[in-house]
Amino acid sequence: KKAAPKRRKKAAPKRRKKAAPKRKKATKRKTARKPAKRKTTRRKKRR
Repeated sequence: KKAAPKRRKKAAPKRRKKAAPKRKKATKRKTARKPAKRKTTRRKKRR
C-alpha cells in the first residue's frame, strides 16, 4: 500500500510536460476559429 502513492507522484510530472506543446498549437487554431463564432452569435441576437 505504501508503494502505490510513490508511483502516482512519478507519473504526474510526465503528463505536465506533454501538455505544454499542445497548448501552443491550440492558441494558433483558436485565432482562426474565433471570428467565425462571433458572426454566428451576432446573427442570433438580431433574430
